[in-house]
Amino acid sequence: MSLLPYGLFELPWWGYVLVTFLTIQTMFLGVTLYLHRDQSHGGLILHPALRHLFRFWLWFSSAAVTREWVAVHRRHHAYADQPLDPHSPLVFGLKRVLLEGYELYGAAAHDAQTLATFGRGTPEDALERRVYAAHPYAGITLFVLLHLALFGVPGIIMIAVHLAAQPFFAAGVINGLGHRLGYRSFEMPSAATNLVPWGVLLGGEELHNNHHAFPRSARFAVQPWEVDIGWLWICLFRALGLARVRWLAPRPQRAGAGSLLDERAMNALFRQRLHVLRAYAREVALPVCRELARREPRGALPPHASRLIVRHPAVLADEARRRLRELLARYEVLRRVVEKRDALQLLWNEAAVNQARAAAQLREWCRDAEASGIGALREFARRLPAYGH
Repeated sequence: MSLLPYGLFELPWWGYVLVTFLTIQTMFLGVTLYLHRDQSHGGLILHPALRHLFRFWLWFSSAAVTREWVAVHRRHHAYADQPLDPHSPLVFGLKRVLLEGYELYGAAAHDAQTLATFGRGTPEDALERRVYAAHPYAGITLFVLLHLALFGVPGIIMIAVHLAAQPFFAAGVINGLGHRLGYRSFEMPSAATNLVPWGVLLGGEELHNNHHAFPRSARFAVQPWEVDIGWLWICLFRALGLARVRWLAPRPQRAGAGSLLDERAMNALFRQRLHVLRAYAREVALPVCRELARREPRGALPPHASRLIVRHPAVLADEARRRLRELLARYEVLRRVVEKRDALQLLWNEAAVNQARAAAQLREWCRDAEASGIGALREFARRLPAYGH
């Protein structure tokens, strides 16, 4: 058989699609399990053999260098959506991150200060120094040549699709759309969103808001309806003795009753603080906004009022902050709701320093909430201790 135009293997059209899909998915799996969850955050510990398998495949199929990828990603978390974030759409604009995300990554990856500050703890063995880091494009060159030899002319299209996948989906979609579109389970200074609740095509990376809320978690799915395909692979590797989980995001837990706000309860509340703040938004802020909208004349309360009240102030644009100030000045009940939320957030800072003092402050917070005259706030304060039991 001639090597051209079909190379060593002539496949039906769906065969070329399947091979390309598998090479891309293996690359994404290496990114999410090895580079992200294992090397960057340490919530997952892969077996050395599996680590090297992924390290080789990423060098071979995408020219990824572990230290560079890890350093850029850690810097992203350290300065999420701030001026020093290497690829934030809030800083560079969504269009540039979508179309030039790989270039933004490359600029940060070759910054000596970024590598020195954020690249610690990554492999420094002889193979890394002499092959993977020294010749990052040798692997992808072999990948291209192998595709041409095996698949001939169709291999050209397969190569093009494969090489475009990571820059577009990882650098563009996750880093770009994942800070602009989708839903937010947790409010935080980062604008990260969950693109969809089912993270099956990009290794679970679609659940970007969850990851920013709990960066060390080996499992990105937090809510019962969310799916993280990367976690399914982790469960398989763990069953085979090839992976060990160091840390998982807490699931939302609330007992049927609880009345004692002591240090033990405060510790439990601290672990679930993002779930508590999510519950505050759903059980206090949104109901108060709906009730206010029913009482006010039609159109008096802006349609975006609930979003302004719920959003973390750090991710609001200047115009949105101005509208929020106007709302709080006009409606006393909204001002009280926001003030109590901010006070609750400050309690978590105190809990990290002195849990006994934080527990006393939380009891005072609950007494004040129950006496506020706001029904939703009063009921939330009464149910709050149940998180600690």
